[in-house]
Formats: sequence, structure tokens, C-alpha cells
Amino acid sequence: MPAFTLRDATLADLPAITAIYRESVLNGVATYEIAVPDEAEMTNRFSTVTGLGYPYTVAVDEAGLVLGYAYASAFRLRSAYRFLVEDSIYLSPDARGKGIGRVLLDDLIRRCTALGFRQMVAVIGGAHPASIGVHRAAGFALCGTMPGTGLKFGRWLDTTIMQLALGEGNTTIPEPDVYPDTLYRS
Repeated sequence: MPAFTLRDATLADLPAITAIYRESVLNGVATYEIAVPDEAEMTNRFSTVTGLGYPYTVAVDEAGLVLGYAYASAFRLRSAYRFLVEDSIYLSPDARGKGIGRVLLDDLIRRCTALGFRQMVAVIGGAHPASIGVHRAAGFALCGTMPGTGLKFGRWLDTTIMQLALGEGNTTIPEPDVYPDTLYRS
């Protein structure tokens, strides 16, 4: 495994994050996005996620090169979903298959649990075997596969949903008026 460290992503990482995501949009099925967002759009997305207090992490090598990134964000914006986060992980092609995605995922799980979230969901485009495997290894359970939900590269793609309870999960009611209880409440 290459030497790397994790740290919070910063605005200075956005060119590398944009390049990694661009490659995924153009060549992969992890995202169903077809038009590549530019750096301004990726900066807007980053600011939205981090502005709401969700974790956003990069894996960097010894020279500071971004190998991949991961973040948690809202699954849905309806207030009843405020304790549920969705994870997203993207790696540069050279960083895939080296355990970096698992380290990023484990970090997201730890951080989201500490923030008080109770469930994490993975929405896996293309029923991607490597992504399913890393989530299964981290303890996620298969919720189901929705066939033919995405059309990309001239073919229909399935979407797999996996879920992991965080902390006390749904066995207790969280304390009121603390993060993430204050997210999206109306």
C-alpha cells in the first residue's frame, strides 16, 4: 500500500478533486453524472457540504498529491432524514485497489458517528463490485439493488443500496436540539 495520510479537504484541493471526479464522470459508473462539472461547480458543492458541517476528507501521498477524497452529505433534504448520511468516495485511477478507499470510508464512519449521525447509506452506481466489497467489509448490509436505474455509456445500470447503523443506530432517540438534529428542521 502506498504511503498516504488523511486530512480535511480545503479549497486548495479543489483542482485535484475536480480532476478525479472528471475522470470518474467520463470513464466510470460510480456517478451517474454525464456532463463534467467545472471547478466552480465542484467548489460550490464542497462549500455546501462543508458549510453544513459534514466531513470532507482527502487522502494525500508523501508529496501532497491528492489520491482520493470522500465526504458525507445529506441523503435527502427532508428533515426526517437529518440523522442519515450518504457517503461518497472517489479515487484517482492510480490509487484504486490499494486500500485507500477503505481507509477513507472508515474515517467517514468514525467522523459521522462522532457527529451524532445514526445511519450511513451507500448508493452504489453500476452495482460496482469493488465499491460493494469495500462497503461490505466495513459492515454495511445490502438493502437491495434497483435494476436499470441509470443510463450511461449506452447501457442501463443498476443501483445498489447498502446501509450501516452508526453509534446507537435506531435503538434510541437522539438528544434534541444538537447537531445533526438541527439540520433541515422546519
